[in-house]
Amino acid sequence: MPSTPAHRYDRGLMWFRRDLRVSDNAALYHALKACKQVWCVFVFDTDILATLPRADRRVEFIHASLRDLDDQLCSLGSEAGTADVHLHVCHGPAVQEVTHLAHTLGVQAVFANHDDEPDALARDARALGALAHHGTMFHTYKDHVIFERQEVLTQQSRPFAVFTPYKQAWLRTLDDFQLKAYPTRRYAASLAPAPLATLPTLDDLGFETTNLTQLRILPGSEGAATLLEDFLQRIDHYDHARDFPAVKGPSYLGVHLRFGTVSIRLLARTAYALHALGNNGASVWLSELIWRDFYHQIMANHPHVVSQSFKPAYDAIKWEHGKHADALFAAWCEGRTGYPLVDAAMAQLNQTGYMHNRLRMVVASFLCKDLGLDWRRGERYFAEKLNDFDLAANNGGWQWASSSGCDAQPYFRIFNPVSQSERFDPQGRFIRRYVPALAGLPHPAIHAPWTAKPLELASAGIELGTTYPLPLVDHATARNQTLLRYAVVKQPA
Repeated sequence: MPSTPAHRYDRGLMWFRRDLRVSDNAALYHALKACKQVWCVFVFDTDILATLPRADRRVEFIHASLRDLDDQLCSLGSEAGTADVHLHVCHGPAVQEVTHLAHTLGVQAVFANHDDEPDALARDARALGALAHHGTMFHTYKDHVIFERQEVLTQQSRPFAVFTPYKQAWLRTLDDFQLKAYPTRRYAASLAPAPLATLPTLDDLGFETTNLTQLRILPGSEGAATLLEDFLQRIDHYDHARDFPAVKGPSYLGVHLRFGTVSIRLLARTAYALHALGNNGASVWLSELIWRDFYHQIMANHPHVVSQSFKPAYDAIKWEHGKHADALFAAWCEGRTGYPLVDAAMAQLNQTGYMHNRLRMVVASFLCKDLGLDWRRGERYFAEKLNDFDLAANNGGWQWASSSGCDAQPYFRIFNPVSQSERFDPQGRFIRRYVPALAGLPHPAIHAPWTAKPLELASAGIELGTTYPLPLVDHATARNQTLLRYAVVKQPA
């Protein structure tokens, strides 16, 4: 049996945010270890909720995951001999709610995990001040990434701006400690009993039920474990299968990483172990997890990227604007571009809150380099729609596609939406699923319906411009206009 630790505090409060799990949770571990008694809280933060659409799958995912989290806490408490351990659930401005609960419970310290998004940092600065006013300490810990902030630096002690050397340094810096799970169960006896809280309904929160259940998106740690088990049966082929949207290739764990219903250390540990055994699929997956760390450290060290280009020269680009640009943007959002793969991808996003990673690159390139629209418009739309929206990764992906970010796609490399379709959805299976109006077209024509023969269109019941739109732009012409548009950039990407 482990020895009883010397407690630093009598009472503590664990503040859950984007870490909705009990297992391998850094802040929960430190709270349980440092305090004789620990209560747990989650706040439906009205400062965040007020900006969201009323039908938001993410709110429903969190709501369902909190039931799972409460069950986990209750089970963990029971194992340690403490009955009636439950999660406090509050609804209001987060700083106000946490400060009030901390004062009511008489805790000496509040524990939480880092969140390096600018708004979250500002919130935590306010929390630090508000808690200090009552004589309460505020401790935060790394939990959402393997390496954060300035833990991986160049030989000149600067943050990396190029992925490949960052990845090499990341792998050199990695050790067993970074992948080790925090043993929260070891100190579970510190969990304090709390009455079962009434979880506000979605209606209480001002939100509506979505199609989350129909989409079979499983919330909570149990849902994450199910997905991970399924993915590990397919991981050998991930390096190839991940590029084809009609194939079950990805892990689909993005939303679980976003809300911390799965530990990044568990995923990285699993990926690294298989990578070390020469599993190519696991090696590519590990690279994707490192990309995630990379974008998080970019945002932490260069917070201007939230609203500006990582490369300042790219802010000189003159994007299309006015009513015509607004009409183009609306057509892109609604999947009415006339390019089937783009339209299918946008339909997938709008209907499910998910978009395949390759398609995120295709539609982003199309918005910026075919339609000539500011990448920030697309970034904001993704922020509203994506179940797994993560500011750092979303911003990094959009700046990559627009060539304005670090280690980005060179501006003269422009995705051709037709050749991407032919290559990655060769039989049109994905297109047929999300653009059923085109289902009757043969394989070659489905990628570019305007090239189809009149008989093919008639047989499929398609009238271009009526049942399916004509292309908004000619790709070759748009490509030339993009090269001219990007000519203002002084330095080549």
